[in-house]
Amino acid sequence: MDRIIEKKKWPPKKIAMIAGGGLGILLIIFIIFSTFGKSRLNVESERMTIAAVKRDNFREFIPVTGIIQPVSTIYLDLREGGRVEEIFVEDGAVMKKGQPILRLSNTDLELSLTTQETSVYNLLAQMQIAQNGARQNTISKLTQSVDVESQLIEAKRVYEMNKKLLNSSVIAKQEFQESENIYKAVLEKKKLMDEILKQDSIASDQQFAQAAQSYQGAKNGLELMRRKFSDLTVCAPVDGQLTSLDAEIGQSKNKGERIGQIDVLSGFKVRVDVDEHYISRIYAGLEGIYKQADSTYTLVIKKVYTQVTGGRFAVDMVFKDKAPESIRRGQSLQIRIALSDETEALLIPRGGFYQQTGGNWIFKVSKDGNKAYRIPIRIGRQNPDFYEVLEGLEPGDKVVVNSYENYGDIQELVIK
Repeated sequence: MDRIIEKKKWPPKKIAMIAGGGLGILLIIFIIFSTFGKSRLNVESERMTIAAVKRDNFREFIPVTGIIQPVSTIYLDLREGGRVEEIFVEDGAVMKKGQPILRLSNTDLELSLTTQETSVYNLLAQMQIAQNGARQNTISKLTQSVDVESQLIEAKRVYEMNKKLLNSSVIAKQEFQESENIYKAVLEKKKLMDEILKQDSIASDQQFAQAAQSYQGAKNGLELMRRKFSDLTVCAPVDGQLTSLDAEIGQSKNKGERIGQIDVLSGFKVRVDVDEHYISRIYAGLEGIYKQADSTYTLVIKKVYTQVTGGRFAVDMVFKDKAPESIRRGQSLQIRIALSDETEALLIPRGGFYQQTGGNWIFKVSKDGNKAYRIPIRIGRQNPDFYEVLEGLEPGDKVVVNSYENYGDIQELVIK
């Protein structure tokens, strides 16, 4: 007789499979919770830089390097070309205004000067001849005028005498009329002579004026030519030091060619290159400081050159009150240009953390100093020493400011 075998509901194999699956699910859940939980990293305190947050005076500035230059430079560009005949001083010599530097020769200019001098002398001689001729002509006319004046006096005398005689019936009327006609004719002649003398004087004056004008023009041309000739001797335009002299005896130089420069030694300026990022914030009047030993010197921006070359632009700065006595031309100075006034702000020292965080977060150390937690912050202005903190921290907080390059996505640092 067959016997029904009752099937077991929970065989060991099935129980083992269910148990294994449950353990797998628990492991997955553990991994998920571990992933979403805080990740930690043990860091030795010796390998960390911890700084305190403080409230202090803050000024935004940028560090720049400046080069000492003369306060002004006068370039020596040749006004006339020629061959270098003599060099009177050496490069680097300290010059006085008007002191000769070198002499050029120019045969074309010498010939032009000679021609101009001859032209002036010829005009002068012609003007003198014309003046002599005019004087002789005037003398001749004056002599004629004197003769006519004498004739008029005599004709008037005879006319007046005959008039009396006619009234006394001593002479005939015809004789009187004859003397009257002579008198009137000589009188008209005298008027005509006076007009001739007047017109002659005007014509002479005009002729003299034109001749004098021509002569003066030629004379001015001669003076200009002489100045051009004198430019062949190059002299120092101001007191200063001659630098960059580029000339050798026998060398030919062209008009307008630069042969050197005079550096004015009465003061210094500082030529500074600034990153183009700051071009909108740099303007004349901004101040900077330079520290030397225990002394601090203030400089002021006098001129901004807005042309950008290689990502940088130049500015000229001068010392506000006094310059250090030890500075020399070509010396480099480390200057801090202030971009803002001094104000009170919450500050943290600069550090490598900014490269990884962009100033958006930082590790804040717990009060017991055993841990550091990642917290969001907001950075404002900055200078080479500090960052200004706008949000996220309070005075007295301690933060990790070294580089976070090895921390990855760690949320919590365990300080050992």
